[in-house]
Amino acid sequence: MKTEYRIIKTDEDIEELSLLARKTWNVHYPPIIGQEQVNYMLEMMYSADSLRKQIFEDNNIFTGAYINGKMAGFISVCRTGGKDYFLHKLYVDPDLFRKGIGKGLFDHVFSGIDFETIRLTVNRQNYKAVNFYFKIGYKIEKIIDIDIGGGFVMNDFVMLLKK
Repeated sequence: MKTEYRIIKTDEDIEELSLLARKTWNVHYPPIIGQEQVNYMLEMMYSADSLRKQIFEDNNIFTGAYINGKMAGFISVCRTGGKDYFLHKLYVDPDLFRKGIGKGLFDHVFSGIDFETIRLTVNRQNYKAVNFYFKIGYKIEKIIDIDIGGGFVMNDFVMLLKK
């Protein structure tokens, strides 16, 4: 299974990313946060317009992992200053879990970057993701609750990876 990586910039790639996010979130998150919050967050963060803003205005770099020309996963990162980075998103098609795609995306993006720290936030009940991040060296830095509007709150860990 050969994986190709490329920066997401085209409308076609953005639409494919939006569809993959919807698939992933609707499989994984309803038991954790409920379908109503899933729908709210998908519209807020993964509509094509929101993704365009994140890419072209907020300077988040999205990279897709493609297998046989189809997006299998994606990662979004930005530099927060100096050698410090924030990992905004890392998702893999639920049909392709445990095939090394997430680790491959992470390694592809960060292998060529001289970083000191990479932070991220992850839902405290998202045990699969938390354990994945533990395996690649992250530690829990703190616990946060973020009001995201619409009557919803994200209950997250801030996790930190130091080089």
